[in-house]
Amino acid sequence: MMTELTLPIIGYMHSSYKEKFGIPRQPNLVQVESYIEMSAPYNDVLAFERIEAFSHLWLLWQFHDNKNPEKTQFRPQVRPPRLGGNKKIGVFATRSMYRPSQIGLSVVRLKCVKKEGKSVRVYVTGSDLLDGTPIVDIKPYIHYSDAVIDAESGYAQDEPNRKSVIWSDRAIEQKQQLLTSGKLSVQTAQELEAVLSLDPRPAYQDDEARIYGMKFANLDVKFKVNETCIEIQEL
Repeated sequence: MMTELTLPIIGYMHSSYKEKFGIPRQPNLVQVESYIEMSAPYNDVLAFERIEAFSHLWLLWQFHDNKNPEKTQFRPQVRPPRLGGNKKIGVFATRSMYRPSQIGLSVVRLKCVKKEGKSVRVYVTGSDLLDGTPIVDIKPYIHYSDAVIDAESGYAQDEPNRKSVIWSDRAIEQKQQLLTSGKLSVQTAQELEAVLSLDPRPAYQDDEARIYGMKFANLDVKFKVNETCIEIQEL
């Protein structure tokens, strides 16, 4: 009986999430646009014929940025952020990245498939994937079988609360300069606000005086958090 399985990498995700800190903890919480660059020999538009008839796709991918995953022993319990990061539950009752197969699963909205020369790109929104994530499969989302209306979601039944996002005077000035120079788009600025509204900090960190840093797209964002609000300090 096999104990391991080898899967091909069919493409790589290109997204605004340049580091794990700040990535939404579930897909479709923020409609950030990203795309999959298909690898040869999978960069064939024939492989996507009639895919536009589906509004959403399942992505299967690898948690590639875990530190030394091959040296990590199996841990039957983990601490999910949704429970404050201080309560252990079974790993198979979570979507933790620290799991035996290192495989992730996300449903995303399909925008389009584009061929540019030899490049084939699958554009999506709602991804929760780090830039550079290896993609191992793409499947269409089937509404009648995949959407379970009366499903129970345990400790994650409801969408997380969001905070309001404001800009400091300095950040407003920097944003305007970047918009004017073309180094920042209105869409990216709006996506940044949506990502920050979910409060990307680890659940155990609650220091209103602390200034946090996060890389998003081509930005190095500094921000502070209080009970109800997130203030962008500078870009």
